[in-house]
Amino acid sequence: MADTTFGPEGWTPDRLGNLAGKTYVITGGNAGAGLQASRILLSKGARVVMLNRNAEKSAAAVAELKAEFGEGAEVSFVRMDLSDLASVRKAAAEVLATVPRIDALVCNAAIAQVPARKLTVDGFESQLGTNHYGHFVLCGMLFDRIEESAGRIVVVASLGYKLGLRTIQFDDMNWEKNYSANPAYSQSKLAQMMFAYELQDRIKAANRNGEVYVCHPGSSATSLISTSGGLKNTVGLVADDQVAHGPNRREGRLS
Repeated sequence: MADTTFGPEGWTPDRLGNLAGKTYVITGGNAGAGLQASRILLSKGARVVMLNRNAEKSAAAVAELKAEFGEGAEVSFVRMDLSDLASVRKAAAEVLATVPRIDALVCNAAIAQVPARKLTVDGFESQLGTNHYGHFVLCGMLFDRIEESAGRIVVVASLGYKLGLRTIQFDDMNWEKNYSANPAYSQSKLAQMMFAYELQDRIKAANRNGEVYVCHPGSSATSLISTSGGLKNTVGLVADDQVAHGPNRREGRLS
């Protein structure tokens, strides 16, 4: 018998119950899979807080969702640039000051297929700095709030890590010697996955509350296709105005 745990004949959003009273924080919630996740969660009565880089696109996304679900829909955004750790810390502080509970943090936004080596304002290779380090700091600052509701952290990774080195290039984390867009992206996704595994192990060992999940978004016809050199270079990548995941996901708890 075919495994229909996930997919159109298996898990669907219809299986979600009433989420009234729950709050979800989503990075890159204004486009791609992040926007679709926001839409689904709002349809179930949840509150959604987006963390996005582009304020104009975020305001448009909020307006679109309120037009769909009514002005009473609890959806808002906080400006945050994952590539700038000062911006991440500022956004996290604002969330802690204004969001009393977090039932899940969805680490969804990222950049991909950066053709030439670039560094973040903090001096990190741009894809690793944005996709992993930015989310690492965010998770650390919001963890206690997530734990208070025995919530979860969902890391949107990618099976695209298999197309890279399948290891972390610790001797040259900034790719000063041999930069290439795909391997650098793959390393950033592997770093996210390794972080998720380690965090879940540490939560369990310390008897803390909370769970960590990883998902692969699949390959979808999003704006990433036109910004990453064509379909052959696309590995089912990421979300936000910073590049968007499509809506197809496979989720599984790491054990």
